[in-house]
Amino acid sequence: RKPNCNAPGAACLDPRFIGGDGIVFYFHGKSNEHFSLVSDPNLQINGRFIGLRPAGRTRDYTWIQAIGVLSGSETFSLEAKRAATWDEEFDHLRFSYNGNVIVVPEGHLSSWKSPESDLTVERTSDKNSVLVTLPDIAEISVNVVPVTREDDRIHNYQIPSDDCFAHLELQFKFYGLSSKVEGVLGRTYQPDFMNPAKPGTAMPIVGGEDKYRTSSLLTADCYTCKFSPARASDQRDSSLMDYSPLDCTSRASSGSGIVCRR
Repeated sequence: RKPNCNAPGAACLDPRFIGGDGIVFYFHGKSNEHFSLVSDPNLQINGRFIGLRPAGRTRDYTWIQAIGVLSGSETFSLEAKRAATWDEEFDHLRFSYNGNVIVVPEGHLSSWKSPESDLTVERTSDKNSVLVTLPDIAEISVNVVPVTREDDRIHNYQIPSDDCFAHLELQFKFYGLSSKVEGVLGRTYQPDFMNPAKPGTAMPIVGGEDKYRTSSLLTADCYTCKFSPARASDQRDSSLMDYSPLDCTSRASSGSGIVCRR
């Protein structure tokens, strides 16, 4: 039950997204800033980007280091702890709920529930992998990984010796998004969305940093943000869409050729 980085709803690597429409695209954002990944009246998911800009490069290399979730009046965050070197025997995840640090016991299938049972965090391995569930709203599969030496060699990231840039692999499943859902990933679930990613391009990059930038991990103040708990009750209308889990298979590691069935 770890994230499938080659299926719709995925956000992995630096960062590489697969939209609800099945199209692969990259959104680089900017290091040490926050961006709206999904924004709907009853759900806001932001990502904190970390990265670096080697000499001679015109943009940052970035990875998603943390996510912040707003649902109703509650907030939840999950982040990958900074580490100089990667140690698989160490849990690199940190959690908070309504501003307070929470502890999810280590061990496969151990879990934590919010007081109202409207948010559950369950470990899908002993360490570094969890499934976050907001019943009837969303599921988020999370895995923490480093930038490996092989990744660094292939892409020439120029990773320093004192930071392995631990980051998140994510896969989202949604239930009942509105037709006006926004966000870097969320907008790809709009029924009439036309993805600007150029087909056939090896690395289709999509912009829009100014539209999706938020002031922090747990705010919904971007230009396109839709989150409004007071309006969430109005979302149950004919335009509401059910994105229940999909059975997805792919014949290509690049993410193209994906076939999904409910």
